[in-house]
Parts: sequence; C-alpha cells; structure tokens
Amino acid sequence: MTIANKPFQLIRRIIRPIIRPIISPLIAVICALILGGMLIFFAGANPISAYTALFQESLTTYFGFGNTLTKMTPLLFTSLGVLIALGAGQFNLGGEGQIYFGALGSTLVGLYVQGIPAIIHIPLALISGFIFGAFWGWIPGYLKAVKGVNEVITTLLLNYIAINLVSYLVQNPLKAPAAPSPYSPLIAKTARLPIILPDSLAHLGILLAFITAAVLWILLMRSPLGYQITAVGFNSTAAHYAGISVKNTLMIVMALAGGLAGLAGASEVMGLKYRLFEQMSPGYGFDAIAIAFLSRGSISGVLLASLFFAALRSGANIIQRSAGVPITIVYIIEGLTVLFIAIALALEKRWLNGLNNDN
Repeated sequence: MTIANKPFQLIRRIIRPIIRPIISPLIAVICALILGGMLIFFAGANPISAYTALFQESLTTYFGFGNTLTKMTPLLFTSLGVLIALGAGQFNLGGEGQIYFGALGSTLVGLYVQGIPAIIHIPLALISGFIFGAFWGWIPGYLKAVKGVNEVITTLLLNYIAINLVSYLVQNPLKAPAAPSPYSPLIAKTARLPIILPDSLAHLGILLAFITAAVLWILLMRSPLGYQITAVGFNSTAAHYAGISVKNTLMIVMALAGGLAGLAGASEVMGLKYRLFEQMSPGYGFDAIAIAFLSRGSISGVLLASLFFAALRSGANIIQRSAGVPITIVYIIEGLTVLFIAIALALEKRWLNGLNNDN
C-alpha cells in the first residue's frame, strides 16, 4: 500500500461502519416508494407529483412540519422501547397497549390531581404515564423471566386487554358528562405540554423524545446496565455464567420498553388531545415495530425512520386532496417498507452465513 492510499483507507474504515447499516433500510425504502409509485400511477395520478406534494407538505411547510413532529413524538418514544427490548433479544409487540396504559396514567393525574403548578403537574403526569406503561411492559417480562412464557404472545395479547380496558373506562366511569362519543373530560391546563412552534401542533413532547433518545444511547453504550442488556441479547447463557442476572435484566428491559411507550401515550394526551379517547392511537405501537427493525438497532436510525413514517402520516391527507390518491396508499407504502426490510435482512443473513461456511 502506497502512502498516498493510506488516507483513503482510513476514510473507508471510518465510513464503512456508518454506511453499511443503512444500505438495506435505504434500499427497502426506495423499493417501497417505487412500488407505491406504481400503485399511485394505476390509481390515475402522477407519482412524482403525489410524492412531491406529500413530502413538501410534511417537511417544508411550517404547519406541515409541526404536524410531522407531532406524529413523530409517539413513534419515536415507542420505537425506542421496541429497540431496547430487541437489544436484550426480546420482541416487544405490546407497544400499542403500553401506549394506551401510559395515556391512562397521565389522564388520571391530569384529571384528579388539582391545584398544583404546571412545573410539578407536568412531570408528575409524565412519570405516571411512564409507570403505567412500565407496569404493562413488566408483566410479559416477568412471565418470560420467571415462567418462560413467550413474550411475543403475551405482549400481543396484552394489547387487546389495555385497549378494551381504556374503552370501558371512557364509556363508563371516565366518560365526560354529556359526551357524544366515548372520551374523558379535559385534563387540567397545568398538566398540558406547551406548544413549541406557535400556530402549529408541535409540543414539548418531541424535545422530550429527543432527550430520551440521547439518554438511551448513553445507557446502552456507556453504562453497566447497557452492557448487561447487550450481553443478555447476544448470549443469555454466557451472560448467566458471567454473573449477570438474566431474569432481572429481562424484567428491567421490558419495563423500560413499556415505560417509553407509556410516555408516547402520555405525550398524546398531554400535548395533543388533552383528554383520553377510546381509539386514541392510530397504530403507533405497530408502526414502532417496523421503525425499530428499519433502524437496524441504531438510535440514529430510529430517529430517521420515525421521521420518515411521521412524514408519510402527516402528508397522507394532502396526497389525497392534491393528487386524488387514497390515504390507504400511504399505509401500503409503510407495509411494503416493512416487507422489503425483512427480505433484505433475510438475504443479508443468508449471505453472511454463506461467507462463514466458505471460511
């Protein structure tokens, strides 16, 4: 190797670990957009015009970008929860139920804790949402750690329990007087998150989500607990012989995952809706699973994938109005993205296994 080539080799070594993890997700997104464009074309619209309208509205206009940040908030919180569970080798499919439980916790504090200033009321409601979500996440963690019950089944089934429990509460004891549909009374003004972009829907929750992402990165990369989570996720048997309590780690991880999703529900109530609705989540918990897989285990990837999914949801209405494209096309694009990332990961795993067998 010549001296002239050494700087290029150094740059390649620095860039390769950054570029390699995003290649598969990028290809998946491009393929999904291409197939989505074909569907838009068959629907009688111009794909380029439709995509231009969608992303211009959601990313470049003031109100549209504020709406994107609003939708990004619960997606980011919940996908971080899925991500930390994946770090320990656990599949948390219960984000949707944890969102509902977190929303319930913050609503109760917002309704029944009165007469305190916002500087105390807001953190108290957020903590309540986190605790409620953490409890709902801890249940499958306990069942997996102590009883050996598969967390995929328990987290999925707990979604329906939480959703129907909230539905019962807003139809009966928590229903607002003379409400035309199932929802609770308005929470106290002192429990509401302030708007950070005037004349938009963007609230303080998005800043809290960014801070949470930074804290989670430090936790996973620079703390003993992060080492334990990684060790358990990589090889639980080896972690056990290394003196790590696998059972405790699993319960902590699932509680943290549920708590983060609970913050998503709390932010929806405290920053956007100001009350608890029967159907208060349009599927953020399930989108978070796709975002976590699309990110390839990277917190920076979660940020980008959350922004992408939020932009799709934010621009869904404008694509229908301006291009005459059904909103369902947006959800098809989301589904295609998940499908292609799954295919890409499977092919990548097969390719790596082939390389290992050759060696």
